[in-house]
Amino acid sequence: MSAAQTTTADLPPAKQNTSVGVGTGRTGKPGKPTRKGSGATPWLLLAPCLLVIVLVMGYPLFRLVSLSFQSFGKSELWGFKDAEFVGLDNFTKILGDGVFWTVVLRTAVFAAGAVVLTMVIGMLIALLLQKVSGFVKALISIALVASWGMPIIVATAVFKWLFDADYGVLNYLMSKLPGVDMIGHNWFASGPQGLAVIMLLVVWGAVPFVVITLSAGLTQVPKELEEAARLDGAGAWGVFRHVTLPILKPIIVMLTTLSVIWDMGVFPQVFVMRNGNPEAEFQLLTTYSYQQAFVVNDYSGGSAIALVTVLLLLGVVAVYMRQMLKIGEVE
Repeated sequence: MSAAQTTTADLPPAKQNTSVGVGTGRTGKPGKPTRKGSGATPWLLLAPCLLVIVLVMGYPLFRLVSLSFQSFGKSELWGFKDAEFVGLDNFTKILGDGVFWTVVLRTAVFAAGAVVLTMVIGMLIALLLQKVSGFVKALISIALVASWGMPIIVATAVFKWLFDADYGVLNYLMSKLPGVDMIGHNWFASGPQGLAVIMLLVVWGAVPFVVITLSAGLTQVPKELEEAARLDGAGAWGVFRHVTLPILKPIIVMLTTLSVIWDMGVFPQVFVMRNGNPEAEFQLLTTYSYQQAFVVNDYSGGSAIALVTVLLLLGVVAVYMRQMLKIGEVE
């Protein structure tokens, strides 16, 4: 008897598993694990969250869409007249209005400037935090969280005081420079200057979140790759461009998209900074929609403007989802 035959003879016969369990079907044949209710469990866990979203956002969105296709003013609000369906007349009116497109352009420029400043400043601070001691990093993190948690109304009041024409600290400090006289300078005398101040306020409130998120992402960058890049002759910019930036790309895409959505939806900063009545050159899409609805009492027109804003933001979300899917395919 050969060695192969001996080995085969000594092996006990394989016992067939006829029970239902992991790796077998009901007939005992190998197959995928059978899990009862595995498809319904995630939906049951998500049900409370989905219910809250439907209740909080579903009805307001439905009401917004319905109002945008109706003629709805004060008479309809008080019940003196029934709302009349007008089709696309509200959209035709606003899309044919030059003021609306001016506001759209102003909103796009404002959001783009705020997003770029937020991401650049946030990235620089996050990179600098990697170079300081743990004690200094903790102090800066505490300051960032404190500024991030400050209510928008309080932050706006602080900025109004900083840029006040008569008692502003910024005018006082800049007037101390040789040849500079900023005493009594009104930063809100023109739209561009005033929106620049509001943009700084928005950036100041958004930078902490960006810094904290990017700092967490930087901890995942392998030190070995950075060291290898330096050994290959790459400088600080080369290491950042070819090592750090590609690893942080998913986080940067997420932060940029969220920043665009938030900055296009800026409302309280403009509204409070201009004492509840923003001038024409300070109007963004959110404040313009509010003015048309609650100042002019054209609720249907304001709803149409708000719906167009929602559609624009959905376009941003679509671009974000496409980029994330591409990143997922690469990985």
